[in-house]
Amino acid sequence: MMDTKHVTQIIAPNVPHYVGDAFRVHNFIPSHPSLGMRRMDPFIMLDYNSKFNFSATETPRGVGVHPHKGFETVTIAYKGKIAHHDSAGGGGIISQGDVQWMTAGNGILHKEYHEKEWSKQGGDFQMVQLWVNLPKKDKNTLPKYQSILNSEIPKVKLANETGEIEIIAGNYNHITGAASTFSPINMFNLKLKKEASASFNFPKHYNTCILVIEGNITINQNNEVALDHLALLDNSGENFSITAKNDALVLVLSGEPLNEPIAAHGPFVMNTHQEIIQAFADFNAGKFGVLHD
Repeated sequence: MMDTKHVTQIIAPNVPHYVGDAFRVHNFIPSHPSLGMRRMDPFIMLDYNSKFNFSATETPRGVGVHPHKGFETVTIAYKGKIAHHDSAGGGGIISQGDVQWMTAGNGILHKEYHEKEWSKQGGDFQMVQLWVNLPKKDKNTLPKYQSILNSEIPKVKLANETGEIEIIAGNYNHITGAASTFSPINMFNLKLKKEASASFNFPKHYNTCILVIEGNITINQNNEVALDHLALLDNSGENFSITAKNDALVLVLSGEPLNEPIAAHGPFVMNTHQEIIQAFADFNAGKFGVLHD
């Protein structure tokens, strides 16, 4: 069918690495050759902490104070609890099913740790962190923080109680997601019971991928995608379907590309090399505020 978004590649998780000592992640974007920042624009980074059991500790594991500028960080908690604090006064604890969405804008310092009481017990930890690029006109917007509890995320029930779609951002069946965004983005958690299906329709030029968080799925009835694998879809059609081979949870990402120059270096993502130099200068001059470890 001409209007089908086809799967172009199914990508296995690469060897995990640690971000700080709290996040054991497989990087899909931009380290994989098929998932560069331009190919998945506006999603310019995707780190996936597949399910991993952390032992109990009195000292929470984490990532200490570090800067960001020019984009947004989105953290989706599937297992475990994460505490966030930033120099703009944002912060909070997110638990299983919650989302924290931080707009770095014109510069911010933040830190992320396993939540203190959760750390004392330890347990399974599973999360996704995304970097979503900001349009050129919004790169110097003031920082902000959206703490999105699962109870605040609109949910669309599928027919015959076969599953549901959590709309973190974007729209599904004319229902708008919980997060405010600077460009058109669809970010859904799809929960399906065994053999259940859901259909999606995104504009053909939107960059789209599917990450399997739990279970195994089939896309368009002919592409099997296993646990912890990512499916990349093409830009030649609008419609696709997801069917669960067993009970499944998948992250659906689709966004309109910004089609602007990308200059990325470390924690800064701007449009030109000169803007990167200025970002480092502003950071060193203390313009990102103050935040203590």
